[in-house]
Order: sequence, then structure tokens, then C-alpha cells
Amino acid sequence: MPAHELSTLERDIVDRLTARQAEMESDLDAFVAIPTGTGHEVGLAKLRALLQSRFTQLGASVDLFAGDSKPAWITMPGQVRDAAPPPCLRAVSAHCSGVRHLLTGHLDTVHDPLGSFQNLRRISLTRAEGPGAIDMKGGLVTMLHALEVLAECGAQVGWTVLLNSDEEAGSLQSARVIRAISREHAAAGGLGFAMEPSLPDGSIVVERLGSATFLLECKGRAAHAGRDFAQGVSAVNALAARILEAANLVDLPRGTVVNIGPLEGASATNIVAERARAWGNARFRDAKEEERLLRGLRALETPTDAPLPQTQLQYDSNRPAKPVTETVQSLAHRIQSIGALLGEKIGFGKSGGVSDGNLMQAEGLTTIDTLGPRGGNLHRTDEFIDLDSMAPRAAILALTLLRSQNGVAGLDR
Repeated sequence: MPAHELSTLERDIVDRLTARQAEMESDLDAFVAIPTGTGHEVGLAKLRALLQSRFTQLGASVDLFAGDSKPAWITMPGQVRDAAPPPCLRAVSAHCSGVRHLLTGHLDTVHDPLGSFQNLRRISLTRAEGPGAIDMKGGLVTMLHALEVLAECGAQVGWTVLLNSDEEAGSLQSARVIRAISREHAAAGGLGFAMEPSLPDGSIVVERLGSATFLLECKGRAAHAGRDFAQGVSAVNALAARILEAANLVDLPRGTVVNIGPLEGASATNIVAERARAWGNARFRDAKEEERLLRGLRALETPTDAPLPQTQLQYDSNRPAKPVTETVQSLAHRIQSIGALLGEKIGFGKSGGVSDGNLMQAEGLTTIDTLGPRGGNLHRTDEFIDLDSMAPRAAILALTLLRSQNGVAGLDR
């Protein structure tokens, strides 16, 4: 079959997915109605069980992997310190020969499970708003229906689906599992696909910055602000200076960002602060730039026996940079070519955001991580999905998996 044509089987797959539009919207309604804010295990378990049932109906073997505890210092003000690590769900297709495809997704959203933004609401014939509608329950629906239609049509495609529940918190508890399974697929010459939403115009991301979380903690000496002010050493003042110094590490031309977020200081205005902490996020283009950044942050530290105030740094590099490689470029062009056959124009883009695709590619697995539908306003209470993008994206995913499995030539550039 020429690469620029659709086979009879491929046309059947596309037609069946198009006919499933109403089913996809019904599933999206059901998925969005289950509150799955990060850490809300009641909702996460419910959605996990629903998806497990669907994968079992596909003849897949399903198991759960326990998550890991995250470093205690990463727990920020207002977060639950001792929340149990959620498990990862893995489903493996019955067909195991040939290319192994790893498809990943996350069940959690950033939305308050008890808030007012709870259900899918249609705002036009082709658009709907809802918590997690695009990030990334729409991607889960797209993936699920693509795999179901491939099975319906008797297409022999080998796949593994891995779903975690802490992606929105940095995948700290699931990173070990993601890396291990990605490494297995990379060793077998597999391909990786994460169902994050596409860019607003349908483009796929081929390059992402890396990300790290850090904590600056300053120690001073407490004192009464009125009676013994001179005896105190303010950790808050020290932290303020360290924050400004950290801000000097920002280098936008190099793609390096340092952002300080939650702060914690004294408990009262009439007490010189004994301790103050600031949590931050760093973004970087490659390992070399991360090294420069980390050296800069370490320069803010003081020896443990230094005079007060003292400063200590905690640092966790949780998402390596995801550069565009030759193999990523080749896979992106395959997807672009398949999209063109379906009348879908697919461009390529970059993002300062991170995803589990960063972890997958860091283990040597060629990965495209934006095969989900189109949408926008991620992490907001007007988050939306373009409903009419679900079937085409499902078709692109299904045909990409099928052609990769069957070794269709002529798509690489």
C-alpha cells in the first residue's frame, strides 16, 4: 500500500471512529463527572476501575503498580503531607509480537473535587467546558476508542497503556514506574505516545523544556520584635535576599526560567522570624543548562556552621528536558502525513511545559506526547475541549499504531 493512500482497513477504522462521536461524548461526560483532583483517591479509584473494565473487555491483562512516597520537603503549605501514593494502572494487549507501543495518560486534574466546576457543559455544538475535559480526559477517551476500534476491525497491534494519578503534581510518585516501563519499550524498539492535548491549532509538541522543583530554607534567630529586636536574626529578610538572587538566574534567551511560588515565614508580625521557606520551579533547555542553573542555586547555600542567617537548598530534577531528536522528528512526520490523509493539518511546536513524555524519552523511548484532542484554558474553570477533534485524533492515533505495527514504508523524512 502506498504511504499516501488509505487501505480498505484504514478507511473502515476512520469510518467507525467517526460514527462513534456520540459515544465519545457520552464517555467524556461520564469521565468528567468523576472528580479526580490530585490526591482525591475516591474519584481516582472510580475512574481507574472504569478504565480497567474497558481494557479487560479488550482482552488486555491489567495490573497495578504501587507508587512511591515523594520527598517530605516538596509538600508545600496547604498540601496533605501524608497522602498515600496512588497506584499506576498498566494494561497490556493480548497481541505481543512486533513493535510495542507505550501509551500513557493521567487520571488526575488540578480541579477542586468539591468545587463548583464539576460537570461537562456544552457551550456550542462543537465545544464543551468541564474540569479536566482537555487535560486530559478527552485524551483518555480518544485513546480508548482508538484501541477499541482497532480491536473491532481485527487489527493486530501490540500496545501497553500506563495511567498514573499524580501527573499534575509532577509524577513524583509514579516516575519510577514510568521510567522502568519506558525503558523496557525502548529496549524492544518501541514507540511512545502520551495523550496530552495538542496545541490549540492541532500541532504536536516535538520539544519541551525540563523541570525541577527546589526549596530555599533560611534559618535565623527568633526574638521579640519590640523588646529584643537587635537580638534577632530574620530568616524572612535572608530569604527575601536569596529569592532576588535566584531571580538573577533567569535567562530567557537560553530558555531558563526560575520561578518562586509558595512562601512560608513567621507566624506573627511581632516575632523576628526564626525560619522561612520558599518553593520554586526551574525550567531549562538541556542538561548543560540545568547544571549551570543548579550551580547558581547551590551558590546561595551557606555552610551548616556559618553564622546566622543560614541558607540550605533542596533540589529535585523531576522532568529532564525533551529535545527534538532525529527519531522524534521522523515519528512527527509520520503523524503529520497520516493527518494529511484525513484532511487534518498538523504542525510542529515547542513548549515550556512538561509532561510524562519527558520521562519516557529520557529512557530512550521515541515519544510524541500531544496526540490528544484540541482545547484550551487548561487548569482554569473555563477549560474547554473541541468535541469535533476527538474522532480525528483517535483516527490519527489508530492509523499511526497500525502503520507502525505493519511497517508501512515511505513515511519518514
